[in-house]
Amino acid sequence: MTDAKGLPTRVLRHDGVTWFAHWDGITLALRPVGADAEAPPELSHTPTAQLPHGNAPEPLLRPLVALGTTARLSNPSLWDAITTAILRQVVRAAQARKVYRRWCAEHGQTFDTPAGPMAIAPDPEAVLRLSDEAFAEAGAKFHRTALQAAAAAYQDNHERWAAMSPDELVKALDEVPRIGPWTASAAAADYTGDFSVYPHGDLAVRTWARAATSTVPLPLPEAERDFEAQWRRWAPNRPQLHALTLFTLTWGSHARTEHDGGAARHDR
Repeated sequence: MTDAKGLPTRVLRHDGVTWFAHWDGITLALRPVGADAEAPPELSHTPTAQLPHGNAPEPLLRPLVALGTTARLSNPSLWDAITTAILRQVVRAAQARKVYRRWCAEHGQTFDTPAGPMAIAPDPEAVLRLSDEAFAEAGAKFHRTALQAAAAAYQDNHERWAAMSPDELVKALDEVPRIGPWTASAAAADYTGDFSVYPHGDLAVRTWARAATSTVPLPLPEAERDFEAQWRRWAPNRPQLHALTLFTLTWGSHARTEHDGGAARHDR
């Protein structure tokens, strides 16, 4: 969401407490909503030194290095990360944001925040109680079966999933019907903060890599597998792959272009 000044803000769940997160252009402030809490969600910091200097082309790295150290608030709710990735299937990023906001507002829990009323995603129990019409009214008719399958699987496995490594989590989520490899990888990266497991051939990565530099030869826009192979050659180890992917997506979120990140893959 954005506040009255257009600055990013959101609510999220962490250890049973709802937190209000607000970026003021300099720092990210976190405060509990409606309850006292002492341990806010942690920020992860990735320095520019972790980028694959000497492997990736300097014209690509130059705009990424200009960002400075990247700070990211990983999603503390695995269920919200799964929900977000599912709603990102097929539709473009801008449309997915609209559907997510409407989904939360209509079926999730709403809280009063300094930026006004804001809602979190409905929990798995609520999702399983919804009628087919409720999905359609929220604009999530296409995602109904995936959300329902994920909700049922989450109820049975969430404790085990939360203790998994990023790679194990990707494999476990991929086993859920209608989630598939793209959604599993995107959700795991969002939750764990490890972007070495992100789907590196994703259209968002390809779009922002092309937008960041016009002088570096890249595979054709439709050549997803070729792009991913090139991406991994430029970042041959896990920390570099994480940094290159995270910095590219971060650059894209700050870029003032006509792009909106493209459309996500439909796994199944």
